Amino acid sequence: MQEKDTTAWYKQFWPWFLIAIPLSSMMVGSVVIHFATDGTNAMVVDDYYKEGKAINARLEKIDRAKELGITTLLNVKQGNIELEFTSGAPQTGEALKLEFFHVTQEAKDFDVLLTRDANGTYRSNAENDIKGKWRIRLMPLDENWKVQDVVNLPQTKAFVFEP
Repeated sequence: MQEKDTTAWYKQFWPWFLIAIPLSSMMVGSVVIHFATDGTNAMVVDDYYKEGKAINARLEKIDRAKELGITTLLNVKQGNIELEFTSGAPQTGEALKLEFFHVTQEAKDFDVLLTRDANGTYRSNAENDIKGKWRIRLMPLDENWKVQDVVNLPQTKAFVFEP
C-alpha cells in the first residue's frame, strides 16, 4: 500500500507560495497608487492656455528690460546680495525685488527686497542657503520690466545679469 501525506494544507509550502504571489502584487500596487495620489505635482499646470498667455506677458517684460538697456553686476556671497547697475539704472531709486527659484525644489524658493544705498548699489541679506542651481529674477515693484537668468551659486565674483 501507498502511504498518503496527511499533513494539513496550511503546513505545506505550495499553498502559501501560491497565496504570496497575488498578495505581494496587491501590496506593491497599493504602494504605487499611494505614490501616484500622494499630492499634486507643482510642475504640472492645470490651465495651460492661461499659462501660455502669461508666458507671452512675461516675454514682453523681458523685451522692455532690453529696450531700457538694463545690465547689472550681481554678487551673492555668504548671505549678502549686492546689485550694481552698469547701464539702465532706474532713475527713481525705488526698491527692487530679487526672486530665487530653485530649479528642482519649490520649497526652497524665496525672494528679497533690494534697497539702494548712497552709492547707488542695491543691497540685501539672505538667510537662506543659496547653494546649487537657481533661476533668478529681478524686477521693480511695479513689475514693468524683468531680468532673469539661471546661475549656479555660490560664485567667487560678481556676474553679469542682463535680459
